[in-house]
Amino acid sequence: MTPEFLTAAATAAWLGILTSISPCPLATNIAAVSYIARRIDRPRQVVLSAFSYSVGRAFASALVSAVVVLGLLSIPGLSQALQRYMNKALGPLLVLVGMYLLGLISFGLSTKAGSDDLRKKAAEGGPAGAALLGGLFALSFCPVSAALFFGSLVPLSLQHGSKVVLPLVYGLGTALPVVLLALVAMGGTRALAGALKKVGAFEVQARRVTGIVFLAVGVYLSVRFVFLA
Repeated sequence: MTPEFLTAAATAAWLGILTSISPCPLATNIAAVSYIARRIDRPRQVVLSAFSYSVGRAFASALVSAVVVLGLLSIPGLSQALQRYMNKALGPLLVLVGMYLLGLISFGLSTKAGSDDLRKKAAEGGPAGAALLGGLFALSFCPVSAALFFGSLVPLSLQHGSKVVLPLVYGLGTALPVVLLALVAMGGTRALAGALKKVGAFEVQARRVTGIVFLAVGVYLSVRFVFLA
């Protein structure tokens, strides 16, 4: 792997982690943790369910991104156009995502995958149910996750021609905090409450730093490839 691709993989993982600990996805992940850690008397079951949830979430994220990327690349002439104009489009796009993360702009978008009954059945299905639950939660987009997924991950995957690897890394990133919280929950509700408080404080700072970086990189790319081209 080239250094550029390793950097892209690290970026995808960070986007996944940031998505997972953002307020809206964090609510669904807390629900997942509550389910995964309910068998606190069986540590192996907790670890296995957490792993299954991670696999389900990563697979669903990779599948959605692969479908989007493959669909875009299958359009005649679009591949060459993307190679030619990607840097020009990426700059303004990063500026918009950065502004959104900093709270300078806002938009409403949310989706919910699966009915409440289906989610309940998944939650009662053991490790296999945990995997299904991870997939359903991965397909439930809110403004933050949509901005990071479609505004950052998909362009990053297109830029590096990665149909599966980067989306898969992103999916694992979204599931990592859930696995850690599930392990913490094994220490009791007090330990989980303390961990969630720290996660909330970290998310605010991480989102601000990421927004500033995105905004700075977007302005740089816009100046270089749009205004100076």
